[in-house]
Amino acid sequence: MTESQNKDNFLSKTKVSAIAVVGARTLVLGLAGKLLWRLPGDMKRFRAITIGHPVIMGRKTFESIGRALPGRLNIVVTRNKDYKPEGVILAGSLSDGLALAMETMNEEVFIIGGGDLYKEALPFLDRLYLTLVDSDEIGDTFFPDYSQFKKVIKEESREDNGLKYRFVILEH
Repeated sequence: MTESQNKDNFLSKTKVSAIAVVGARTLVLGLAGKLLWRLPGDMKRFRAITIGHPVIMGRKTFESIGRALPGRLNIVVTRNKDYKPEGVILAGSLSDGLALAMETMNEEVFIIGGGDLYKEALPFLDRLYLTLVDSDEIGDTFFPDYSQFKKVIKEESREDNGLKYRFVILEH
């Protein structure tokens, strides 16, 4: 096999995944550019799952984080050609971001937000890593309908500060 064929074969096996914390009933993600929940267990899980992998996010998500996430290739999707944050690679579209991430030949790439990017990425996703929070918080940003992801790979119930939630890993 040529180097090009090896790379094409590897790229076809690269998983594209999304990771998010959402309201279990409403699929709410955030309000006014901020996450609704700060769950220590979820933050540890997010880091453990995404460390060493490319992460793709929208500009607003990057700005809400405030910095590039260490130990990961940070790709920010924006149409603003004058946007020049430190420590990230810019992509003009989700498809450009995925192409950049695939060049790293990493086994998994993560979409980490926001709502519009999750919705656009849904047809490309192989796996979802969701934290489903048992809460009826009100927000203005939502995760898209993911009902086509029916295969439960793993599920674990948790609780932080009286707030119940579940870690769920789903595939098509």
